[in-house]
Amino acid sequence: MIERINPPGVPAPRGPYSPAVRAGDFIFVSGQVPVNPATGEMVKADIGTETRQVLNNIKSVLESCGATMADVVRCGVFLLDGKDFAAMNAVYAESSGKPSPRALR
Repeated sequence: MIERINPPGVPAPRGPYSPAVRAGDFIFVSGQVPVNPATGEMVKADIGTETRQVLNNIKSVLESCGATMADVVRCGVFLLDGKDFAAMNAVYAESSGKPSPRALR
């Protein structure tokens, strides 16, 4: 059974999809961009600030499903500029806690 999840307090999708889907014991979180959920506006700043916003949005989605960042198995990242990888990855490392077998692509 598939459950579409639209938790309060997270940015509304800008397309015909839900922020997350639960399929059995798995939670699939949709792709995120740096949208401030309070204003609905894109956060346009340095890559670190934008990454924090995206991760905060993901954390909110996961928490609404009873999960945390520690439960993440795989994370895909798409950057416009590969030069931003180190700065983005530093912020990602802060949010993920201890090292895990997650794939960051």
